[in-house]
Amino acid sequence: MGGDIQLIANYDDWKAIKKITITDQTDPLVIAEFLSSLTYSVDGKIENNLRKIIDLDKVDKAINELGLGKKDIGKALEEVNSRNISKVISEITSLDKFNGPTQKELMQMCKIYATKKAINSCGLLVEYYQADIPTLKRAKKAAAKK
Repeated sequence: MGGDIQLIANYDDWKAIKKITITDQTDPLVIAEFLSSLTYSVDGKIENNLRKIIDLDKVDKAINELGLGKKDIGKALEEVNSRNISKVISEITSLDKFNGPTQKELMQMCKIYATKKAINSCGLLVEYYQADIPTLKRAKKAAAKK
């Protein structure tokens, strides 16, 4: 058995074609690298699109003000669930254009964003695409230049 996975994005700020055909003979590492690459692209676009509708810079600022370092993982998790970060998330998602379910969804997405940002501030690798995957080097360099 086998199957195809493909992502084709073609709009102003996202042009991507990612395809793989998986068979019983496909090397599991090749599959893992492809899925990591796909996740890298998709996660970046989730954050990019969230920034178009809410002010994630306020979450960034609140996390940066915590001054987290390599030994602060416990503090990071505690602070993400603190009243301060929750207040910022509530503020940026409490817009008239968002109804109850949409606001709840955005709040949860912001909480995920804040958690990932806080953990990354502590120097922990939490995403598979953070590994040194040769096929992602060019994409990571391009993203770093932005």
